Amino acid sequence: MNDVAPGGADISKIVLESSCDALGLALLVCGRDDTILFASAAVLQFFPVPAHVLAPGTRLRDFLGVVYDTGIRPGTLPENSRRRTNREDWIAEHMALHWRERYENIERAGRTRWICLRKRRLSSGIGILSMSDVSEQKKRDEQLQTDLERVELTERILDAQPNPICVKDRNLNYIAVNKAFCAVHDLAQEAILGRSAWDLVEAELAERFEQSDRHVLETGAPYSEAEHIVRADGSDLWVVSRKYRVGVGGRHFVVTCMNDVTDIAAWYHGGEDGSVNAGLQIRDYSIFAPAQNFYDPFRALNVQQLIEAGSMIETLPARGLRVLLATANRDMEERVIKRLRGSGLDACAVRNIEELRAFVLAAENCGLKLDTLLLDAALSGRDDIAGSWRDCPLLQVSPDVDATSLLAEIFRVCAERRQSRPPLAQPDWEISFEDNVPSGTHAPEVEVLVAEDNQINQFVFAQILEGLGVSHRIAANGREAVELWHELQPALVLMDISLPVMNGFEAAAAIREAEKRTGRHTPVVAVTAHASDIDLQRCRASGMDDHIMKPVSPDMIEALLRKHMPAANMRAAS
Repeated sequence: MNDVAPGGADISKIVLESSCDALGLALLVCGRDDTILFASAAVLQFFPVPAHVLAPGTRLRDFLGVVYDTGIRPGTLPENSRRRTNREDWIAEHMALHWRERYENIERAGRTRWICLRKRRLSSGIGILSMSDVSEQKKRDEQLQTDLERVELTERILDAQPNPICVKDRNLNYIAVNKAFCAVHDLAQEAILGRSAWDLVEAELAERFEQSDRHVLETGAPYSEAEHIVRADGSDLWVVSRKYRVGVGGRHFVVTCMNDVTDIAAWYHGGEDGSVNAGLQIRDYSIFAPAQNFYDPFRALNVQQLIEAGSMIETLPARGLRVLLATANRDMEERVIKRLRGSGLDACAVRNIEELRAFVLAAENCGLKLDTLLLDAALSGRDDIAGSWRDCPLLQVSPDVDATSLLAEIFRVCAERRQSRPPLAQPDWEISFEDNVPSGTHAPEVEVLVAEDNQINQFVFAQILEGLGVSHRIAANGREAVELWHELQPALVLMDISLPVMNGFEAAAAIREAEKRTGRHTPVVAVTAHASDIDLQRCRASGMDDHIMKPVSPDMIEALLRKHMPAANMRAAS
């Protein structure tokens, strides 16, 4: 049969039936007068019509009418649709389709069945309609689409989680990671997927990680471990890592979820009995095994910018520079302050002009000087400050400023300021703790040990003690204070009562217990923001000798030194 075959050409029914059966098709052939010339038996599998309707000579219109009446008709809306196509419109529409030169479409026939219709009208006027059942393929396509949507939704959910999460295959290669996991390493997903722990961390840690991964894969038993991680930006991350096996036999995966407990470990002060300052919920930091340190100081700094900043890299160390940022942009504040502190600067922020003026006044009262003021160009009222500011170098910054470039600029302006300053005159007084040390004792390595966790208060204590010429060390938590007391044997301890890991009361009691074996006594002074009767009772009960109230001042600290360090020779030298 071809395009030039006459309309009454004989069609071999046996050949057509065999071909349709072999191809899995149902075939309907119509003449130019829209009467059925041939219909394979397989048509009845698609449309439950009486067999005589498929006999040669039946009008195509009559066949379509019977199909419509069965209720199983391609191209109609689902049964639960409120919209209905009437009989004549449906027949007219499909008659028109039969006269198209070519037409192909996948259409629903019933609730769960899909049919692929292919129609062709030859130049001789003969029309051919082939039908094939594609329900299974359609189901597979729909399932694949559903799976893709589920994967996309799962990825969005994982990326929204604040906890780092990763998935490894049986070869322990990363096959899925969320944004929080990428942020820890400071790498894009593409740089992690397909790689193993050996490509990302040190060999010793990679081996330890894979041992636990293998154990989970082989046994299916969950695994957990507390870990201390240093992120790529230098910040600490305290996590409890939990590993699980998921999947079916022969195709298992390891899912690792790092539950972030940094806030609990660093800031929680409530006790089980509900009392205040009863110690941390996590008392023993030794349970955290060392994990990977992703901080790379060479990658964190823009070396070329530091080279362009000149020789002040050698002459002006970052530690000790005092920088204040004035901005109402919280994102900018968090990003810039974290970067400056990570490089050793004493940095903090104010959020409006009123706070800036109050900060400057408080600093002057304590005898403190700023090295640099960073002024957000978008801050309201900045022009008044920029026009009148004379206290230190002022740098105007934009919200999208690069923190590394800003760090190099701070180095530069501070170096230029130091080089332009006249030599400092010698102070007309000093406090000396070197003479009249009782015989049989050694001068302490540091005179004063300060236990303070707040960075701004650390900055204030350091500046006051440096101004008085007193050597000192600062501990950031109670346990560190006790350890430094054992190591340095200071002449005086200034103890904040609200400390992480071990509070001030517990630290003082630990010092007093240790002194029972040495016979010596170190004055311990409580530093508190609220001197309530309960706090003062607890100070005395823990063995503290005195207390002072925040905020502290140089006069207050000097009075403490004279009161509690009588063995030292404190003289004013002209």
